[in-house]
Amino acid sequence: MGDALWKLPAAAQAKAVRDGEVCAVELVESHLERIAEVDPQVNAVTRLLAERAREAAERTDRRRAAGEELGPLAGVPFTVKESTAIAGVPTTFGTPRFRDLVAPADAPPVARLRAAGAIPIGHSNMPTLILAGMHTRSKLFGDTVNPWDRGRTPGGTSGGDAVAVATGMAALGLGNDSGGSVRIPAQFCGVAGLKPTTGRFPADHRILGPDDPGPASQLLVTDGPFARSVGDLRLAYEVLAGTDPRDPRAVPVPAYGEPLPGPVKVAVVADPGGHGVHPTVRASIATAADALRDAGYDVREVPDVPRLDEALDAYGRITVTEFAPTWPVVRGLLGEGGDRYIGMMMERTPPATADEFMKLMGTWLNIRRSWAEFLHEYPLLLGPSFTEPPVEPGLESRDRAGWDRVGSGMRLCTVTSFVGVPGVAVPTGTADGLPSGVQIVGRAFREDLCLAAAQAIEDRLGVLTPVDPR
Repeated sequence: MGDALWKLPAAAQAKAVRDGEVCAVELVESHLERIAEVDPQVNAVTRLLAERAREAAERTDRRRAAGEELGPLAGVPFTVKESTAIAGVPTTFGTPRFRDLVAPADAPPVARLRAAGAIPIGHSNMPTLILAGMHTRSKLFGDTVNPWDRGRTPGGTSGGDAVAVATGMAALGLGNDSGGSVRIPAQFCGVAGLKPTTGRFPADHRILGPDDPGPASQLLVTDGPFARSVGDLRLAYEVLAGTDPRDPRAVPVPAYGEPLPGPVKVAVVADPGGHGVHPTVRASIATAADALRDAGYDVREVPDVPRLDEALDAYGRITVTEFAPTWPVVRGLLGEGGDRYIGMMMERTPPATADEFMKLMGTWLNIRRSWAEFLHEYPLLLGPSFTEPPVEPGLESRDRAGWDRVGSGMRLCTVTSFVGVPGVAVPTGTADGLPSGVQIVGRAFREDLCLAAAQAIEDRLGVLTPVDPR
């Protein structure tokens, strides 16, 4: 095939395996060699599943030799965040307490990717318990390095997957996002990432027992894929969308909706809430807006998104109220230093009373209604995933000023998670040697519109990765 197999897009890897141009074993070995070369420099893969991956690849090759039809992701290696279950492998959450917490079954998104022929090649790093901050640093596995610049964070909380995909250690990554945990590392590492509509992908986050969490955890957390190209992201989306009996929240909505009449309107908000945006991020949004105009979109700058500050306040109050009863135990698991990020949040935001919580649930629905009305007028929104270039590791846990700065930077991700709508992060190029990017937000269950717009941006501006660590 000429070039190293790990450099190929996921779609090309799968096609080569289906067509018999390469063996799945060769494809997996190519990625294992890349991991051996690169991961010591970036520390993204926490548990390498080399033998399991080889065995799965051998089964794929036997099926092809027997004339069986292979899936759309045949032989494609992918990484899985440490918080998502892979059958027979510990789901550690990055803390020593769960070092031996072996998962009895695949989480629904892992099972769907496997059913399409993809092969899990390793778990990937994240902040301890997903709560130690935005920077990917876990108590069990240490820091993950941004391959573009060691002095900048790769983002998080799904930073391990973003780095693995950006450096060619995996063709796809499976993270999750409740306020930017896929989209921010996608922007910081120069890859594409999708946060789907709440209910689009089936999931089961009951790792520690049979009980489900409260409403915030149920409605905010969505699993989402990383890829180096929008086409590969679309392929993962098509595989992950659907229903599963383990998740009654998953909605049987078609993956593709009806075409919209006329040019699709895109609202542009470079500085959500008017809290400030870095010039390079503003320039990225302007570049993406030009690409969309050239592709035939009706691009319009609008004053702002609906009720941003109110939504951020409600998000904080609801999550703190749900989280407060377990904080003493969780704080101990996070350990000294690891507890600073959530600790500062708990100090600033008091838990709501029962009456206040009931009112907040009504506010939540009302804000979602405002966003539905906004997106009825503008089916797509173009804005930042993070309003600055990649920041230094651990800024959010350093002090109150750093905490505020990071919280402000991720504000559009936070509010769009709160209202449950989809967002696609797509690179736009580089600035000062670091990747830059934007996100496209859309109506509920119209990921297809977001992906089409992201494809138009990529067609104009190109793909940034894979990269070698610098």
